[in-house]
Order: sequence, then C-alpha cells, then structure tokens
Amino acid sequence: MTTTDQVPPPGGRAAHPEHLGHVIFITASAAMGGFLFGYDSSVINGAVEGIRGKYDIGSAALAQVIAIALIGCAIGAATAGRIADRIGRIRCMQIAAALFTISAIGSALPFDIYDLAVWRIIGGFAIGMASVIGPAYIAEVSPAAYRGRLGSFQQAAIVVGIAVSQLVNFGILQLADGDQRGKLLGLEAWQWMLGVMVVPAVLYGLLSFAIPESPRFLISVGRKDRAKEVLSEVESKGVDLDARVAEIEHAMHREHKSSFKDLLGRFSFLPIVWVGIGLSVFQQLVGINVAFYYSATLWQSVGIDPSSSFFYSFTTSIVNIIGTVIAMVLVDRVGRKPLALVGSAGMAIALAFEAWAFSADLVDGKLPTTQGTVALIAAHVFVLFFALSWGVVVWVFLGEMFPNRIRAAALGVAASAQWIANWAITASFPSLADWNLSATYIIYTCFAVLSIPFVLLFVKETKGKTLEEMG
Repeated sequence: MTTTDQVPPPGGRAAHPEHLGHVIFITASAAMGGFLFGYDSSVINGAVEGIRGKYDIGSAALAQVIAIALIGCAIGAATAGRIADRIGRIRCMQIAAALFTISAIGSALPFDIYDLAVWRIIGGFAIGMASVIGPAYIAEVSPAAYRGRLGSFQQAAIVVGIAVSQLVNFGILQLADGDQRGKLLGLEAWQWMLGVMVVPAVLYGLLSFAIPESPRFLISVGRKDRAKEVLSEVESKGVDLDARVAEIEHAMHREHKSSFKDLLGRFSFLPIVWVGIGLSVFQQLVGINVAFYYSATLWQSVGIDPSSSFFYSFTTSIVNIIGTVIAMVLVDRVGRKPLALVGSAGMAIALAFEAWAFSADLVDGKLPTTQGTVALIAAHVFVLFFALSWGVVVWVFLGEMFPNRIRAAALGVAASAQWIANWAITASFPSLADWNLSATYIIYTCFAVLSIPFVLLFVKETKGKTLEEMG
C-alpha cells in the first residue's frame, strides 16, 4: 500500500484530530521563516526606483544590488543543513531571526550603495537558512498522512510574506504621495519599505522559543525522553512511543552525518541529487521572481503609472496566495507530480502570451490597449499556475525525496542551486529587458516547456510515503 491516507502505517503514524491544532501551531511558527523569506525577497520590488534615484546607478549596477542578496541566500542554504545538524533546528531558526532583524535595520539606514549591498547579503544568508530549515523541520515533526499539506505551509507563508510586503509598500507609497523618495519622519519611503521587516523578524525569533526541537535531532544527541515528549505532542494518541523512537533510531543508524562527499556517485552527484537540483533550477528559470522583484518597474516601463504598478504588484501577490491555497488542498489528494505537470503547461501558455504582448511597439510610451490587457491578465495567470504547482510541490519534494542518509546535505545543495538560478534570472533581467523584453519572456517560456519532460522522465511521486521509506 503506497498511501498512508488509506491504511495507517505501523506505529499509528496517522495524525489524530486532537493533535492537529498543536501540530499546525508548530508548523505555522516554523513557517514564519518562510514569511520572512517571501517578505525580504520581494520587498525590494517597491524600493528599486528609489534606490536607482538615490544613488544614480544604471540598470546593470542596480541589478547587482538587487541580486547580491541571492549570493547570501546560496551560502545560507548550503550551510544551514550542517548548522542544524550540529546545534539543532530551533537554534538555527533563532540565528536566522537575528540576521533578518540586523539586515532590516541596516538596509533602512545605509551609508551608501555598498553598505546597502552588505546588509542585503546578510539578509540573504538568513533567507537561505530559512529556505532549508523550514521544510526540513516541518517534514520531521509532521505525521506522514498530513505531511504534504503541512509542508505546504512553508510556501503559504512565503506567498503571504510577498503579499504583505507589497501591501506595506503600497501603503508607504500612498503616505509618501506616490514618490519612492518622498520623506516620512526623516527617511525616504524606500527606506521605510526595507526597515519594516524588523517587526516579523522579531516575531519569528519569539515564536522559535515556543516550539519543540525536532524529534530526530533530539534522538541524534541522546535526548530520547524529550523526543518521546515531542512525539506524543504530534503523533496519534495511541502511538507506541518506544516503537517510534526505535524506528527513527534504526533509520538513523543506517545513516551518518551527511556531507557533500555523500552526495557524489562514481562521476558526479547521485541521480536523486541531480533531480533535486533540476526541480530547484526549473522553479526559477521560468522567471517567477521577475514578477516579485521587478513587477513595479516592469509595468512602469510599459506606461503604467507608479501607483497602479504597485497595485498590480499587490494583486499579483493575492493571486499567488489563491494558487497556493489550491495547491495545499490538492497536494495530498492528487499528488505532487500531477500538480507540477499542470503548472508547467499553464505557465508555458501564460508566458507565451506575455511574450506576444511585449512584442508590440509602445504608443506614447504605453502598450496598445489589447496587448496591455493581455500582458496584465497573462502575468496573473502565470503566477496562479506557478503558485498552485511548482511554488508548493518543489518545497514538498525537497523535504521528502532524499534518503535519510543524505537528506540534510542534499537539501542544502538543491536549495543552493535554486538561489544561484534565482540570482542568474534576477541579475540578468534588467539588461535582457533593455535588449528585448519579448525575447526574454520567450526564454522563460522555453524553460516552462522543458520542465514537462523533466518531470515525466525523472521525478518520482512521494505522496503518502514516510521519510523512512525514502531510504
């Protein structure tokens, strides 16, 4: 039997309703890292033109300042797994919360463009840590029958963070009379946009003190009694705690502390690692973060006024939330792989329409009415299909697909690959858009199309399997 939704696995691991409220609280608290991930990643969207004007820099230099945070993301993602294995998942979350807080304050009060870049790298390191530790922790505390839905909390938190950042940006812009460089209490509007993140960063740190350590980490450091206490909080009421601890121990005894060397096969990475890297890279190469880092600038470049461009950035983020909710409902019902395939097809079609719309010549600095309408609709449809598929299933896959013996290290490599791909798209978009905006979207369309055979040929379904069954 391949699904625990039908027959509970040995040890009673199907969640019992009386525990779900507590498990959801634990999961939601851990997913605050995802909220900050989304907030910090996309809040820069509202500050792009303000930073350009403040420091008088061109598109290429501006792109590097925007994208440099992603270098920190890659480093944070690559090291988070080992840090979490050494000091625990909760301590790792607390370090990330401190870095988010420091980055928010520094980004709001930079001395110059280079100082701003440093604070963005620090924030990026925190994002990278949160991108790894969130799904790993949630997978380790979630009952198998609910793990897909609970795992999707990470992406839900990310998209809510994106939406809140755009709403905050829009609100600050209105207070500053539509000027990103307008003064508010002595600071420019874009500085306030970057600084407000200190509030959720502090909340994340406080919540990390209210949730338990992962049972797997507790067992790894010999704290079996505490591990049983945590398991009793998240497993079904009649579960044999000794049997669960023994099962986890057995799985852990077959493994050792994962390292980069463990991911290598005869000539390169193990096939399963390449699949994880492929999922991470395709998620970014469709150009999704252009919608969240540059949408306000993009819409202004085709003739939409600043206030409306910020509003469309917000509506896109609302569509992102709707798509994520759809994915959360479906991910454990229809599986991860079917959602990914549907999403790829939908994204390819929407991106093709965007490419067509942006191929039109501007009239008085604006797209013609028909192409402008198509571009706006297609942009929202693209985000919807991404959110109901790749936005959620990639994080669920990465939390589930790797064998126990390499999970932490493999997740770190896959997440690092995701950030590198994100950096490549983010750093290249302004220059590519200056060259040919339509051709840029054709490139993204091609990657969406290529993701379909990749999923069909190389990705295996993980629906309903326990982490121990992954090897």
